[in-house]
Amino acid sequence: MKEFFSKYITLRKHNFSVAMKKMKRSKMCYLFLAPYAIIFTLFYVAPVVVSIFYGFTYYNILEPPRFLGLDNYISLILEDDIFLTSIKNTLLVAVVTGPLGYIASFLFAWLINELPRWIRSVAVIIFYAPSIAGAACLSIFSVFFRGDAYGQVNAFLMNLGIIDTPILWFINPTYMLPICMIVILWMSLGSGFLSCVAGLQGVDRSLYEAGYMDGIKNRWQELWYITLPSMKPMLMFSAVMTITQSFTVYDVTATLCGNPSTDYAARMIVTHLVDYGFTRFEMGYACAIATILFLMMILCNKAFQNLLRRVGT
Repeated sequence: MKEFFSKYITLRKHNFSVAMKKMKRSKMCYLFLAPYAIIFTLFYVAPVVVSIFYGFTYYNILEPPRFLGLDNYISLILEDDIFLTSIKNTLLVAVVTGPLGYIASFLFAWLINELPRWIRSVAVIIFYAPSIAGAACLSIFSVFFRGDAYGQVNAFLMNLGIIDTPILWFINPTYMLPICMIVILWMSLGSGFLSCVAGLQGVDRSLYEAGYMDGIKNRWQELWYITLPSMKPMLMFSAVMTITQSFTVYDVTATLCGNPSTDYAARMIVTHLVDYGFTRFEMGYACAIATILFLMMILCNKAFQNLLRRVGT
């Protein structure tokens, strides 16, 4: 065991020394990268580090932070039943809308890529429109699922004789989360969809000819052994964006179901975070929630990366 650790440390030292020599030889390159690195550190890395620190404190903006250790995390896991409900709802939404939205983005992009160029441009705009519209789309669904006889869904079901009285879709806990999932899926063709379109258009066409010469027999083999491996970076970007969107759902549930929703049936982790951070101003507690959400997203991202590495093998 000691020999293993000594060899590992020696290897790491060697790799570090090699990296430092390469950096010295490429000083001008790193000089040009410095502005971006500084901005990235200040506006991305530093807020994450500060948030993790405040997660171990009691901080209400008015008073200096007071260190609490793991009290915030213990309260979240053992005492905050609403937070546990929000974790259950968020994971359910992420498990359903994440993979389905990711697969739908790729399938629609794949189908659109087979169309002529002028039709392809129009189709991309049509499929991307819901994610651009945002609040306008939510108002459409609020009319569709209106809780009286004038709502489109209620009127349709009453005309068919399926129901006798209107259903309060956004108040009844049974229907709130499924409807929100439908809306989230409909709005999920965003930047991940565009990255899939760009990745498909960037695949070298000569690879398909070489593939058929090497034994590719149908479109599914072409997709698995040529198309997907050629666009792995775009697939990874799409996966990251899909994971981020599925775990940070807030606008849809808060707008349609209210905040708080009935019996917290549509309570999300971000909703809980916003409640404590911007309503109660318990910033330390809110930062602890944000840290847990960040770790969940990192773990899911790693799982996606491991799955994508098997593509084409």
